[in-house]
Amino acid sequence: MTLNFRINKLSLYTTEGQVRYEFGSDLTVLEGPTGVGKTTLLELIKYGFAAGEARLAPVATEAVHDVAIDVSIGKEQFLIVRSLDAKKSKNVRVTDLATGERLPDHSVGDGESSFNSFLLKKLGFPDDVRAAAQKSRSSKPGSRVTFGDIFKFVYVPQYAINRDIADSRDSYYEPKRKAVFELLFRFTDPEILSMQSQVNVLNGKIDVAAGQLETVLDFLRDSNTSGREEVMEKLNAAVEEQERALEELTALREELDPVIDRQTQAYRDLLIDAERTLAEARASVHEFERERDAIAAERRRVLADHARLERMRDAGARLANIEFSVCPRCMQSLKNREVADDQCRLCLQPDPVSPDQASDSYELQQLQLQLEEMEAQNEVTEQQLARSQRLVVERESLVAKLTATLEERTAQRVTPRLQAFSDASDRRATARTRQEYLEAVLQQWDHVSDIEQEVKNLRSEQERLKTNIATRKAALESRKSIILDDIEKEFISTIKGLKIASVETSGFDRDNYLPLINGKTFTKAMMSGGGSMTAMQIAYWTSLMTVAERTGVPYPSILIIDGPRLALDPGSVTCKAIYRRLVRGVSEAPGAVQFIVADNEIPNDYHGDFSRVGFDYAHPTVSTVRHPGQGNVDVIASADE
Repeated sequence: MTLNFRINKLSLYTTEGQVRYEFGSDLTVLEGPTGVGKTTLLELIKYGFAAGEARLAPVATEAVHDVAIDVSIGKEQFLIVRSLDAKKSKNVRVTDLATGERLPDHSVGDGESSFNSFLLKKLGFPDDVRAAAQKSRSSKPGSRVTFGDIFKFVYVPQYAINRDIADSRDSYYEPKRKAVFELLFRFTDPEILSMQSQVNVLNGKIDVAAGQLETVLDFLRDSNTSGREEVMEKLNAAVEEQERALEELTALREELDPVIDRQTQAYRDLLIDAERTLAEARASVHEFERERDAIAAERRRVLADHARLERMRDAGARLANIEFSVCPRCMQSLKNREVADDQCRLCLQPDPVSPDQASDSYELQQLQLQLEEMEAQNEVTEQQLARSQRLVVERESLVAKLTATLEERTAQRVTPRLQAFSDASDRRATARTRQEYLEAVLQQWDHVSDIEQEVKNLRSEQERLKTNIATRKAALESRKSIILDDIEKEFISTIKGLKIASVETSGFDRDNYLPLINGKTFTKAMMSGGGSMTAMQIAYWTSLMTVAERTGVPYPSILIIDGPRLALDPGSVTCKAIYRRLVRGVSEAPGAVQFIVADNEIPNDYHGDFSRVGFDYAHPTVSTVRHPGQGNVDVIASADE
């Protein structure tokens, strides 16, 4: 028996009220013409389970607020509610219908999804299973298996039914598709997949360690050393050379110390004192030059004031001799008024008959005194500046003589030993550099051993995992072979029963778990978009469901098919055979599996024991919203569009 997974009810909460559908029958057919919303209804189920990117029609995004799914998983029953609001859709409300308890909300999204973990747990799978690539030498652990990956084995959408099987055309998805298939039929288990993921991760670690080892070996090859022992010999030689150079330097220093006698030291003291007094003299010169410039600037300012007063006195003298007959302000005549003899004819103030003609006013006298004081101060400053400049010349001459004397004594007594001192210093530095380089080489030789041991340990761990994987797979191989035989027999039988015109032979690929048609993989043998592809898919999925129900594997007991007769001639024998196969799929073990099918119409001459839910443009699936009419809606695009 398969894992019980059954949709009991579906409710849509819309802007105009609630729409409710019950799926009490083992086979429910949603029947109606194109555009009434059958695919929208199935995509809303996918959306409610957060099983991937659902293709929602405008009526869903604009008029539906919430999707509520009453679902049985195993022995439990839950009400799952998800909002279509962009913000609220990140949380899913879950209620345990057996106890009536409202469970904590579960998150959905691109990151960690607690709702995904919840569904996987109820299906009996851990949420950390990874599908690692096994054919190529991958270093990646593989992506996590989600409920959305399992839902690809539950829901066959119309936009893929005549094109692809569970995204098998996408090569990057193949490891995950195969992993899900093997989990559902128990060809593998989470522990095997976890170990395979670890094997891949170890591939990466081994590659990194091997790359590091090769880099170190390249460095060591450039060092011209064949092993650790050779490096140690060269390192000891470098240390000895450094010690010999240090001893020679010490001896040279001891020879140089007596050379620095008292007379030389006296010359040095005199030179230091001369340089100090030279600096002081130069500072004095700078200070006196600054003071001289300041006096000159002040003298120019006083001279400017003196000239201004002279101009004012001259102007007054010139104006005093002018007899105004007209007011210079208002231009009125001054002749027609009485003016006393002792008053100014213009301003009527007392007019001195004999003004003071003294050449020196008080202000001019004060300015003249300032000029005389500055002249005396400038003369003193010039004298001090000249003395400081002479002192600078004397001190510069003294410093030059003392420097020459010291250089002569040094050349005669110290220089002959400097070359030997320089040579010894160079040998010591060279030996030190050589020592540091060889120490680095020695560390790399030690590092080689560490990396080689690390690579050995990683490969040992990888081989252990591979052995465990092979052992566990071998234990499952017999059962796997039996189940694959059953699937192939059921598939061949179903293909024959459907009487697909283009199919001569059929089979089942035991490596990639896909149909073989006329000796080739179905994608190479059948035209994408054709009716033969649709019929082949019906045979594939119903065969999997039948074998899963017989063998008691954890394959979900529900199959949702959208468009089982897509691109087929409605009057063909294949169309009629498809419904016979669907009815047989639910009749062999009543209550064991559930089929939900969306189709435009059911063959007129075929009637079976199944539930039919009819729709038309007056009664669409979202019946609370008025349908705009045939041809006035955009149908959900196909996978290739």
